[in-house]
Amino acid sequence: MKVEDVKNVTVIGFGVMGTGIAQVFAQAGYNVVARDVSEDYLKRGLEIIKNGPFGLYKAVEKGRLKKEEADAALARIKITTSLDEAAKDADVVVEAIFENLDLKKQLFKDLDEKCPEHTVLASNTSTLSITALGGATKRPDRVVGMHFFNPVPVMKLVEVIKGIASSDETVQLIKDLSVKLGKTPVVVKDVPGFIANRLALPYLAEAMRAYEQGIASAEDIDTAMKLGYNMPMGPLELLDLIGLDTTLDVLESIYRETNDPKYAPPVILKQMVRAGWTGRKSGRGFYDYTKK
Repeated sequence: MKVEDVKNVTVIGFGVMGTGIAQVFAQAGYNVVARDVSEDYLKRGLEIIKNGPFGLYKAVEKGRLKKEEADAALARIKITTSLDEAAKDADVVVEAIFENLDLKKQLFKDLDEKCPEHTVLASNTSTLSITALGGATKRPDRVVGMHFFNPVPVMKLVEVIKGIASSDETVQLIKDLSVKLGKTPVVVKDVPGFIANRLALPYLAEAMRAYEQGIASAEDIDTAMKLGYNMPMGPLELLDLIGLDTTLDVLESIYRETNDPKYAPPVILKQMVRAGWTGRKSGRGFYDYTKK
């Protein structure tokens, strides 16, 4: 299948990442079916796409998008709780559910049974094995990683992860599709953390350890990195944006695979997640967003 053949895209999981992925595909002219397990999740996801900080109508307010373009993109997005409905016409599926390998493998097995034979199954996983996901299907050559970065409508990078059985044709399709979305793809081997997280997570973990040890305040740690290294965001600000629960899942996943201590989750991260302080989405992380 060539990129010109792709018309219908299904996004499974309609949270922070799934909504952004659905939005960029719809803006690029693709018909999108978004599937999640409840109507409430789906309605909340549509509201994020409409009026979230990176949503369609926020872009209209800022003059980056015409209202008729936003209306047309929104009209291309359909929502459903039915996996059968989501799978039946898909040319490409992008999975964006929780970072749990067993859940993802079961989903890929189900998608393999329900999707047309030509459908390419892509995962937005940030750390988990594409090879393992492909192994849960009878089409491992058409299983690939398509890892977007948060916030999806803004961030240009897409990591295209080639599992051991992923075909060159499938990898090329996802590269071409990424370009159609206005993104820049990089091709990465199927290794823990791929490339961006493999390099960034030790930096973020060390920033958390510095905070934990009282070396500096959150504000001063972030200011040091923004002004000293020209970072657009400080590491603790970035962690709050990513989500501390997501960061913990990713660190634990890479640490299990590599046993490398630089990926060991700091104690402060575990404590904050246990407290429900998961960053911006909960109102509290390294910063208190309820006061802003």
